[in-house]
Amino acid sequence: MYEYLKGRITQIAPGIIVLETKDGVGYRIFPANPYHFEVNQEAQVFVEQIVRETEMSLYGFATVTEKQLFNKLLNVSGIGPKSALAILAGAKPADLVAAIENSQVDYLTQFPGVGKKTAQQIVLDLSGKMDDFSALSAQASESFAEAGNQTAGNRSNLEDALAALEALGYAARDLTKVKKALVSEEGSTSDLVSKGLTLLVQG
Repeated sequence: MYEYLKGRITQIAPGIIVLETKDGVGYRIFPANPYHFEVNQEAQVFVEQIVRETEMSLYGFATVTEKQLFNKLLNVSGIGPKSALAILAGAKPADLVAAIENSQVDYLTQFPGVGKKTAQQIVLDLSGKMDDFSALSAQASESFAEAGNQTAGNRSNLEDALAALEALGYAARDLTKVKKALVSEEGSTSDLVSKGLTLLVQG
């Protein structure tokens, strides 16, 4: 129904952003990393609407490429919107396409909700069907444009980053390890989420 929404970011929380359009409607959107946006930022967010019996949700992306990959992943048996979003949060599009085409099952199992069986299913269902993404440029491979939240101290940023990772489905034991690695790191919440994702994917 929707291709993209343009407006002002009015709220950021672990797992969500709220984008208010010019007509005064606020849309609750689930992005991969909400802290790549800033409150009061004017943004264009590509969206995919998922309708189920008990809910209707909007998932948000910085580029058309991310949205297309999200929909590709939804075609895989065992992959739902939250798992697809977590995969896109932790992987650059170009890296994800390469992993699928090269049958890198171990790489795919690093994401929450993706066991070996599901990773094999991703390869089985999508290998040879990624031609649309073969020419991904370095720019298209960026998950989101850099736009960190600079309004809070590092301790608060770390707590927000861990909450965002938890919202993506990462287990408490994994977050404990990441917290130890990031506690001495400086940077915005966005920076810490990105560093955390890198640590989680690398195992």
